[in-house]
Amino acid sequence: MVAVHIPGAEASRVAFFGLFALQHRGQESAGIAAADGFEINVHTDMGLVTQIFRERDFFPLAGEFAIGHTRYSTTGSSHLCNAQPLVVQGRAGKLALAHNGNIINASQLKTQLEDQWGCRFNSTTDSEVIAYQLANSPGDSWEERVFHCMRTLEGAFSLVAMNENTIIAARDPLGIRPLCLGKLGDGWVVASESCALDHLGADFLRDVAPGEVVVIDRDGLRSAVRPDSDKRRAMCVFEHIYFARPDSILDGTLVYSARQQMGAQLAREHPVDADLVVGIPDSSTAAAVGYAKESGIPYSDGLIKNRYVGRTFIEPEQSLRDLGVRQKFNPLTEVIQGQRLVVVDDSIVRGTTTPHVIRVLRRAGAREIHIRVCAPPIKFPCYMGVDMADQSELIAANKTVEEIRVMAGADSLGYLSVEGLLRVAGKDDGGFCDACFTGNYPVPVQLQLGKLVLES
Repeated sequence: MVAVHIPGAEASRVAFFGLFALQHRGQESAGIAAADGFEINVHTDMGLVTQIFRERDFFPLAGEFAIGHTRYSTTGSSHLCNAQPLVVQGRAGKLALAHNGNIINASQLKTQLEDQWGCRFNSTTDSEVIAYQLANSPGDSWEERVFHCMRTLEGAFSLVAMNENTIIAARDPLGIRPLCLGKLGDGWVVASESCALDHLGADFLRDVAPGEVVVIDRDGLRSAVRPDSDKRRAMCVFEHIYFARPDSILDGTLVYSARQQMGAQLAREHPVDADLVVGIPDSSTAAAVGYAKESGIPYSDGLIKNRYVGRTFIEPEQSLRDLGVRQKFNPLTEVIQGQRLVVVDDSIVRGTTTPHVIRVLRRAGAREIHIRVCAPPIKFPCYMGVDMADQSELIAANKTVEEIRVMAGADSLGYLSVEGLLRVAGKDDGGFCDACFTGNYPVPVQLQLGKLVLES
């Protein structure tokens, strides 16, 4: 997700490169909306950013304001109607919006919006609920409207929105999903992660604070923090483990460094005699380096990743995840043959990847395979913006660690503890959402709430 204001330039082209840097956050659909002070135009489609946009697609996207989104579905199915940015019409006029996270009371809000304002929904995603809610909220300023939304929306949201001449960005009061602010020449950039700012040549200024709204127009930038918000924080710890790029800075912490520390803590908690440490590329590489440094066991590449296969975790269907995993890795046989391996993985969710990787390594001649996971066992669904499926699909919710080890075919299996994870992530006194490990959700949730709750 990205928002750009570049005075006197076509912001949509800058937004394109910002989205390209954020492709890891979603691979189902993408889009850009642009405004020139008079009207909003939008282009969305299914697929990757480079598949969706051609030179001809930028001609209608003129103007110095733009917002963009690359989607990984967490509410609503993988269809074009759910591609973002979404454009709605409300009391405050026309509004385009893109959103990361999940609104757990979206179904109730949708009914209220239909009954009270006659809103007609064209998608099955909670993002359109937010868009209509914001476009119809009371208030004389965008800050007042966003604060009203914050009091009604339950769950996780980092969002960017835009009318004909203004960009609005906001982060929920708990700060569950990331959002940051940068300066590009005389303009401004808001993005889900700081790596997008780096690729654009923008200067990273700071994170958007939890409960903050940022408004950008031709007069410059202003911001305000919701005055009645408390000090509780619940940033998604899975961003540090897997989701964010390692070169991003989240709440003041470089993700690569956090993952190295997770690997080092994993080595302290689960030592083993072995010859080599290898990581499952790419999200586990930093943790594998950290494990190797702490344990004194040499690190080596053992698997080569096909760079043209996307992130199988965020594929919308299990059959696609299975197919993607089979195409994803190839072993360096001469490196691993006859070796006792520590194989570091970022997480085990459904159990799709791990057994396949172990079979690949066994066929390549690995003598022993010791799996070390730099996340605790994932036992509970996420309702805050990560599609971890329901509890029946989560392998750690239905099998013991020993049963998972046997199923995967490993010689040993060790998970990082919740306490160890939070300690090395820098907030052992709270400040993270760890509900997928503990079941302690930062806001009350309905455990039967499903991804397709808004489907007709």
